[in-house]
Amino acid sequence: MKKSDFLLSRRDFLRGLSIGAAGVIAGPSIGRVAELLAQTQGRKLGVAMLGLGGYATNQLAPALLKTKLCQLTAVVTGHPEKGAKWAADYNLKKENIYSYENFDRIADNRDVDIVYVVTPPALHPEFTIRAAKAGKHVISEKPMATSVSDCDRMIAACKAAKVQLGIGYRLHYDLFRIELMRLAREQEFGPFMKMTGEFCFVMNQHQWRIEKKLAGGGAMMDLGIYVVQAASMAANATPVSVMAHEEPKQRPDFFTETEETLVWTMNFANGATCQATTSFNRNGNMFRAEGEKGWYELSRGAFNYNGAVGQTSRGPLTYEWINQQAAQMDDFADCVISGRKTPVPGEMGRTHMAVITAVYEAARTGKLMKVRA
Repeated sequence: MKKSDFLLSRRDFLRGLSIGAAGVIAGPSIGRVAELLAQTQGRKLGVAMLGLGGYATNQLAPALLKTKLCQLTAVVTGHPEKGAKWAADYNLKKENIYSYENFDRIADNRDVDIVYVVTPPALHPEFTIRAAKAGKHVISEKPMATSVSDCDRMIAACKAAKVQLGIGYRLHYDLFRIELMRLAREQEFGPFMKMTGEFCFVMNQHQWRIEKKLAGGGAMMDLGIYVVQAASMAANATPVSVMAHEEPKQRPDFFTETEETLVWTMNFANGATCQATTSFNRNGNMFRAEGEKGWYELSRGAFNYNGAVGQTSRGPLTYEWINQQAAQMDDFADCVISGRKTPVPGEMGRTHMAVITAVYEAARTGKLMKVRA
């Protein structure tokens, strides 16, 4: 897939969206919502949430109370008590509560148009493929999978079923990121040639995120992918090679299966670089991109749900807070209704998985590794 197929175009940037603070996009305009709902006879698209863990419970489900083009209509869970609670909390029909075993029956459910897969990454391929075979459009949470080959299977299944496949890249809709993509595209500061980014936090309790079978890796899979995405936005390109090393573990008894801290460098075809760090045992949440004529920086909260502290060489960036997940899901619903291809497709998730795969291989071998995107 060509780079231009999933990097934000000016046309998609402006189409049907409302302008917020500093002229940056804030969400679907009233006119756009009315136009799309007219096509569905006023019906919002139905979303089935598959996997009812912390992110689905605390971020996605509340966001679906704010969306204008889609709504929660079903859940899929391995825990009947969770299903019952969600049915009560969100007024769901009893017949729209599925188990993983009977999930395929969702093919006959007209209340569901989109399945959002929010399981650990190793399970994304199975449920994405099953959802596609059921004729449902799919959002897979990031990282898309734990291998490039699994990404390929997911993309192929959705193409065969003629359904859209999007990846849960909420930050693609964040106002700070939209400005970063604009600066990268229009090169007002020149091309960003020197980038730095880190996303880290201290994990105190065991989670599936450090179980290799489910997560595919450690901090690189869960957090490092955000830095990969940010650098790709700033460079308006995909890295072509990487160098990496895993730092010695400070808590080897806790991080028994996966890395604790990874440091890596992404190299781009034009000579740009990004120095990056990710860890489950330190704190860090920033991104900076420098060009010949200026710079862009998110000095705090770069990858947060609730906005960041940002500035450029021109001065502070001040944007109103938006619900990133609501913006993400509404845009996917827009794509399903209108037939427009999602700007965060499976191909983007596959490319990022190829970068991550190269990072792990570079850390294992100590060699420069090409990104086979």
